[in-house]
Amino acid sequence: MLMYSPTMTRNELLKKDLFGEIRLQRSADKVCIVRDAKVANPWVRWLARYLLRREARALTALEGIDGVPQLARYDKNRLERAYIDGEAMHRAKPSDRGYYLQCARLLRRLHGANVVHNDLAKEPNLLVRPDGSPALVDFQLAWFAPRRGRMFRLLAWDDIRHLLKHKRTYCPQDLSRRERDILARPSWPSRVFMASVKPIYLFITRRMLGWADREGAADRGEHR
Repeated sequence: MLMYSPTMTRNELLKKDLFGEIRLQRSADKVCIVRDAKVANPWVRWLARYLLRREARALTALEGIDGVPQLARYDKNRLERAYIDGEAMHRAKPSDRGYYLQCARLLRRLHGANVVHNDLAKEPNLLVRPDGSPALVDFQLAWFAPRRGRMFRLLAWDDIRHLLKHKRTYCPQDLSRRERDILARPSWPSRVFMASVKPIYLFITRRMLGWADREGAADRGEHR
């Protein structure tokens, strides 16, 4: 019979694709998410490492903020961050106005730390924790800006718009007139992305990687 040792570590593969592997790592004293770019396809390993670096930079800037994974360790091929317990938005379907108020406050803290998330269109990147509070995960596309210039403000606006899109889906009765106005005004980077970049993105994610329409972190393995 195999006895569990306090030093034993168990790994669960959550996702494997061109950009490497994501594993849930459990030991006696911690649970963490590990991204490994060393096993990425050689043709895109440089990009996998670049995304790791972006995530590490953003999480470093967000250290100590509740509702954001805390960075545990990083080198050019590997990133470890704390696991956050929660249910992905598309499964939890939060309809409570308070959830979106807390989420907006969390976004203000991100933006106040000079970080934009850039990937909140994916519902699995927003979690509902056991106490009902929000958390944000998957910071690979996040951007830390030393100065909050015009581009930063445009991307921050899109973070807010994506949150309001989800509120429109699950809590439409509480959308204010101001929020409806924001939803009607996508930034120009968003319009450019929708017209030119998104078709390429969809080709890569659907045809090459096999992801479905609303997939994000959770549907590709529930990594949080």
